[in-house]
Amino acid sequence: MNLIFRMLWVIIRSLFMERMEQGNFASTLTLRVLPNDIDINFHMNNGRYLTICDLNRVDVFARSGLLKAMFKRGWLPVIAEHTMSYKKPLNVFQRYEVKLEVQRWDEKYFYMTHTFMVGGRVMAEGTSKGCVYERGVGVVSPDRAFAAVEEDRK
Repeated sequence: MNLIFRMLWVIIRSLFMERMEQGNFASTLTLRVLPNDIDINFHMNNGRYLTICDLNRVDVFARSGLLKAMFKRGWLPVIAEHTMSYKKPLNVFQRYEVKLEVQRWDEKYFYMTHTFMVGGRVMAEGTSKGCVYERGVGVVSPDRAFAAVEEDRK
């Protein structure tokens, strides 16, 4: 399954999942390492981990209402910083869980943790700092983003 198909699956899946409320932003996806995810060592490519983290973020955007607010206003999600520590390789066809938790936010950024697990064992973990961006204006504060979500729910 190509990444676009995974993203579509995440968006469609989110339609049937419980809505996220402010302050409780967490996403867990269960996936499998596919042949197009691997590198020359036959385990998941280090760059693919970052792409999979994007899928978790899409799930949070969709289930929190932020995706609708961003589309409606022409806002863009942007990752400003991402780190990843690799502990054990994920091998081809191996099933794994990836979890994202939004830990906190400030006047500009959301701070997230990402954990890749197999059977309760941490395979990789990382952090990211992201924001919502409006062309020609700059960073949209999390408070403004939350207000837009609430406005769209009415």
